[in-house]
Amino acid sequence: MGKSEVSCPSCHGDLKGGERKSRHDEKTVRELVNRMNRIEGQVRGIKGMIERRVYCDDILNQISSAQAALHGVAWLLLEKHMKSCVTEQLQAGDKQVVDEVLKTIFKLIK
Repeated sequence: MGKSEVSCPSCHGDLKGGERKSRHDEKTVRELVNRMNRIEGQVRGIKGMIERRVYCDDILNQISSAQAALHGVAWLLLEKHMKSCVTEQLQAGDKQVVDEVLKTIFKLIK
């Protein structure tokens, strides 16, 4: 399926500049953005710890925490994607979406 042929308007929305868009509800977008803002703060904090030459093990623990937070965002987004976009595409007969999602999941679990 080419970029101009979209079968899932919920996920792909309007193509603008060839970019696929999602149409998550405002609550989901707010939750994802809030989580990313907290992660951004964590990363800035880690940078500051490095600049202050904080003990390496303490920095590594903070990095692990930031990675876990990113994984949480990824799994929430994957859940929303599966329950809306993927479901709609399967109902429309687009079985290719399964391969797309599997490829994404394999990247997430590496």
